[in-house]
Amino acid sequence: MRKRRIVAWSLLIALCAAQTGVVPAFAGDDARIRVYQEQLDRMQKEMDDMRARLRTLEAERGTPGRASKGAAAPAPPAAVPGEASPAGAATTAGTAAEQDRKIGVLATEVERLKRALVLPEHKELKSVYGLGPAASKVYQVDRGLSIGGYGEYNFQKYVSDQQGKKDKFDLLRFVLYTGYKFTDRILMNAEIEFEHALVGEDTVTSDSGAVEVEFAYLDFMLWQQLNVRAGLLLVPMGFINEVHEPPFFHGVLRPEVERSIIPTTWREGGIGFFGTLAPGLEYRAYLMNSLNAAGYESSGIRDGRQSGNRALAEDLAGTMRLDYTPFAGTLVGASFFAGNTGQNGEFDGDKPNAFTLLWETHAQVRYRGLELRALGAMTSIADADTLSRAAEETIAEDIFGFYAEAAYDVLPLVLPDTTQYLSPFFRYEIYDTQDKVPHGFARVAGNDVQLYTVGLDYKPHPQVVLKLEYRNFNAGGGKPRADEVNLGAGFVF
Repeated sequence: MRKRRIVAWSLLIALCAAQTGVVPAFAGDDARIRVYQEQLDRMQKEMDDMRARLRTLEAERGTPGRASKGAAAPAPPAAVPGEASPAGAATTAGTAAEQDRKIGVLATEVERLKRALVLPEHKELKSVYGLGPAASKVYQVDRGLSIGGYGEYNFQKYVSDQQGKKDKFDLLRFVLYTGYKFTDRILMNAEIEFEHALVGEDTVTSDSGAVEVEFAYLDFMLWQQLNVRAGLLLVPMGFINEVHEPPFFHGVLRPEVERSIIPTTWREGGIGFFGTLAPGLEYRAYLMNSLNAAGYESSGIRDGRQSGNRALAEDLAGTMRLDYTPFAGTLVGASFFAGNTGQNGEFDGDKPNAFTLLWETHAQVRYRGLELRALGAMTSIADADTLSRAAEETIAEDIFGFYAEAAYDVLPLVLPDTTQYLSPFFRYEIYDTQDKVPHGFARVAGNDVQLYTVGLDYKPHPQVVLKLEYRNFNAGGGKPRADEVNLGAGFVF
């Protein structure tokens, strides 16, 4: 296992020539709506005056009737001094019609601007400050409400080492993003997620789903280098924890390293800073409530997440991420999360600090149709022996994970002008949630895993994806794990 770790880290270091960054655009004020509204009111008053004059003329002269068949048309009445002639009435009517047209155009523009404050016009989806493209929509509106979201569903078929597992279909997630831009400098952003289609009574075949707030925060935009974020925040680690919308990662299911080692989706309450330090160099740094070691298991720290649900904050943690984009299409960066996780709880008659350090490095290259990605992560847990005695299972001192992924969009090779996307991909993962265990405790079998994933992603539209993958698991310790064929679909808006 140690040799494989050295090879994995070498591959990651070799790939570190990569980057991508974005800066939000801020819009101006809505003063033009007030100007348009004043013009509309003024024109409407003029129009009302014209209509009143026309009604007066028609009442004084009567409405001309149709001439009978064969009868000569009556001669127009002579003009009376001081009164408008019929020709003048026609001119007034023509002016009124032109005024009506102008009012209609202006009223349409005012209504369009008002709607844009509530439901903004569609703009290109793009990632901002590490968030997914749909989650970033609030940064692109001028003012008011933004709505976005995504969904994904899949079919899993187990093809070997089944161990009693049954095939299943799952509406995995449906998510709504809701943002509101109060001013150019203050905004709110939130994600509400519905998992597994049903919340409430258990279904015949599985447990109930869930409704969760994935994040909900306020941003205070001060200047490019220093902005403030507070609320329920995504921990800025790895590729997937912040950008987990299905069209923007390969495969039906998320990489196992970014589930078992980095416990995606991972969010905690906190406050911190983010911004762009220099061209291509972005950061995020937060102080958050820490994990709760009472949830640690032999399979990792995933159940130590508190997710903003009456989270214990006896222990706090710090997290920071740096991303550098030397040129378009490349990304290289690193992040860490560190803090005590004992939360002043009692474990086997003791109150351990259970200091936990999780760090990762990542790199990405996108060149024409080629996409390369690699990530390595390590977790160290202090007082693992005390935690293991309390949990009555082995909690590791060290946890390790690495994956590398390659994909290529082949469709432009045969259809150069296409906007569609067809990409075969391959991913290799190696991870061990029992990489090093406390002295006197035995490893738990099956936590040393190598995973090979091969698949195909097809996007008939940039915001819609159809996916197919085969996942081959090789677990250590003589404990087989079922292989899978997965079909899936996802969308983002």
